[in-house]
Amino acid sequence: MKNFFAPAKTIPRTPWTANSLWSFEYRRFFILTFGLIIFGFGDSFLINSHIGNAPWSVLAQGLSKHLPISIGMCTFFISTLVLLLWIPLRERPGLGTVLNILLIASAIQVGVDYFPKLDNRFLLQVTYVLLGIYLVGIGSALYITCGLGPGPRDGLMTALHKRTGVRVSRVRLGIEVFVLISGALLGGRVGIGTALFALLIGLSVALNLTFVGKLVQKVN
Repeated sequence: MKNFFAPAKTIPRTPWTANSLWSFEYRRFFILTFGLIIFGFGDSFLINSHIGNAPWSVLAQGLSKHLPISIGMCTFFISTLVLLLWIPLRERPGLGTVLNILLIASAIQVGVDYFPKLDNRFLLQVTYVLLGIYLVGIGSALYITCGLGPGPRDGLMTALHKRTGVRVSRVRLGIEVFVLISGALLGGRVGIGTALFALLIGLSVALNLTFVGKLVQKVN
C-alpha cells in the first residue's frame, strides 16, 4: 500500500501511450481530452478561490484586465505565443500540444463562468485551491501518459534546457518567476493559493502518475 502512493519518478507507459506525436486512436483521444479539460477546471478552481492563481493564470488574469477579452482567451493567446517560441528552438509539437492550447483555455473559461466564486470564506477557499491542485495533477498525468507531445510551456522548458544546458528545474523556475512577476504587475491575483500551488503541484503530478501506472497494472 505504501508503494502504491509513492510519487512516480518516471512517466509510466500505458496501453494508450502513443508511439507517434500525431497518432490518433479513439481511447487515447478521449483520455487526452478528458485530462486537458480536468486540468483547465483545476486552474479555474484556483482562480475562483480568490486567494491566488497558478502562475500562468496570474499572467492571463493580469492581461485580461488590460484587454477587452476574457481570461480564457488570454490563456489561449499566451499558449499560442509560447508555441511560436518553439520555432527558433526547433521543438516539435504534437496533437496533444495543439489540444492543450484549445481545451485548457476553454475549460478555464467555462469553470470561471460557472463554478461558484468564493470571497471571505477561507476554509472553502483553501479547499478550492487544494481541489484545483489535485485536478491539475490528475489532468497532467492523463495527458502526459498519452505521449502526444508536451504542452506549450513544458515544451519551451525542455527546449531551453536542451539548447542552453541549464538544468530543467532552473529553467522552469526562471520561466515561472518571470511569468508570475509579469502577471502580478499587470494586476493578476497572487496569494496563498499561488504559494500552495507552487509547493504542491509537483507532488500532485507525481502521485497521480503513480496512481495511473498502478491502476493500469491492476487492470492488466
